[in-house]
Amino acid sequence: MSKFQELGLNEVLLSAVTDMGFETPSEVQEKAIPVLLEEDTDLVALAQTGTGKTAAFGFPLIQRIEADSRTTQALILSPTRELCLQITNELKNYSKYVKGLNVVAIYGGASISEQAKQVKRGAQIVVATPGRMQDMINRSMVNINKIEYCVLDEADEMLNMGFYEDITSILSHTPDEKNTWLFSATMPKEVATIAKKFMHAPTEITVGTKNSGSANVRHEYYLVNGRDRYLALKRLADANPDIFSVVFCRTKRDTQNVAEKLIEDGYNAAALHGDLSQNQRDMVMKAFRTRQIQMLVATDVAARGIDVDDITHVINYQLPDEIETYNHRSGRTGRAGKSGISIVILPKSELRRIKSIERIIKKEFVAKSVPTGIEICEIQLYHLASKIKNTEINEEIDHYLPAINDVLRDLDREELIKKMVSVEFSRFFNYYKKAKDLNVASGRDREDRSGNIPDNGDVRYFINVGERDGYDWKTLKDFLKEVMELGRDDVYRVDVKESFSFFNTDAAHTEAILEMFKNFKLDGRYINVEISSNPGGGGRRRNRGDRNNRRGDRGFSFEGKRKGNKSKKEHRKGNSFGGSRKKSKRRS
Repeated sequence: MSKFQELGLNEVLLSAVTDMGFETPSEVQEKAIPVLLEEDTDLVALAQTGTGKTAAFGFPLIQRIEADSRTTQALILSPTRELCLQITNELKNYSKYVKGLNVVAIYGGASISEQAKQVKRGAQIVVATPGRMQDMINRSMVNINKIEYCVLDEADEMLNMGFYEDITSILSHTPDEKNTWLFSATMPKEVATIAKKFMHAPTEITVGTKNSGSANVRHEYYLVNGRDRYLALKRLADANPDIFSVVFCRTKRDTQNVAEKLIEDGYNAAALHGDLSQNQRDMVMKAFRTRQIQMLVATDVAARGIDVDDITHVINYQLPDEIETYNHRSGRTGRAGKSGISIVILPKSELRRIKSIERIIKKEFVAKSVPTGIEICEIQLYHLASKIKNTEINEEIDHYLPAINDVLRDLDREELIKKMVSVEFSRFFNYYKKAKDLNVASGRDREDRSGNIPDNGDVRYFINVGERDGYDWKTLKDFLKEVMELGRDDVYRVDVKESFSFFNTDAAHTEAILEMFKNFKLDGRYINVEISSNPGGGGRRRNRGDRNNRRGDRGFSFEGKRKGNKSKKEHRKGNSFGGSRKKSKRRS
């Protein structure tokens, strides 16, 4: 018996579950499905975005619907067109073996008369955005006075977007005896008001803690001067070559400005805000989903309902006005069991807000330093080496090898490697060699991921495994602790890239770690651990003496001020070293 069968789903739905490859129900599905199948009850379900809420209400709804009747029996309200279409498509997949069941999406930006015709032809389930549904009710194009089920999905997001009056008006046209199922990531007072006004003794289920953030999301903040915010954003992108992120700004104007700067500087970026037409919005979202865009700069309202997997970072270029909104932002990453990172870039004047957010999400932030030039160059160098190693050879190159060998015949192996890597490495080196330190000191000590305040006796290591090997910062940390038999807090600042990673321990463990990994094999492959040439890894702020000592060891300086526009032009000129760059200037 499958785990979904144990929840009470019938054979028709179990066939769809098998086709979609679902194996184990998520926590919200495990808690909600049996309740909704067995009881005629109202329900309030609190669960973070990306936890499988659509299936949690979708499967019970389909099983309860009478497909033989053409009457509209269920209404699902969702905040955005994107989410509306996504829910509709998922319900169609769930009900693929249910004969006669029709699901119709109602949303703005499409023909209202055509949508009305689809409903009249027989739609047992209608999925709608509040604005378009209210419009159709006002025009008498849809009848929902006989529905038996009403689902409010992402209720807090709908209310944050100003749909309170629309929702209350829509619900007033529905029968009192219906079942109302409310799904929300948080429970602000507006959601509680809706529940109190339109629901009768609802069953409540909670996945995690109310208003808490996902356990798979690491929260970090970087303290900079306000004028250096954009420079910090670029450095964080450069320090994460495979970044796939949403960058949040407060206003449409800031969103457009930041996106344009990123595009100008050679990044795969685009803006998403309310001034875009629906066609422009669709094009941007399509490019983002296919990863043609790696940095999507968005306002909170425009980003509502974005459901894209594998987002590696959420970057708060500016903190939202409402603390609750931070929870929605960070919920865009760390989904479907994967880990993610939520970053805040902020001036010292806003530092107190971090404590306020921590109280709401019940998670601690890690205070980190904006990477220095040398740190970025090291990361990009390893990234390039891995990229070369993992590149599939195009056999057509054989036709050109004799001529190429002739050109390169005077170079030995080591010199050839140096020259090949320098072609790309020099781009970052030239840009960052005089880049200033962007970090601002704070009264709050910079802590490691476990909450311990690091001293100057820690060591940074390089290890030749990364995301390509199935690791993220959580699983790699667990692996290192187990292999080296270290305590929970002994491994910290674990930064995972595509095919390599960095981590820190106290210096006291160095000898044992290097000995352990001297001839260490995992699945027949040698795992190499070396002391990183960058001792700090951006996890703490060093004093000037530390920086001067490191500068002397390196033989060059990354301190000092950037000169005019020259560096910017050098940086922009075809800089494709990192995965977050593009070679052409064409906008996505």
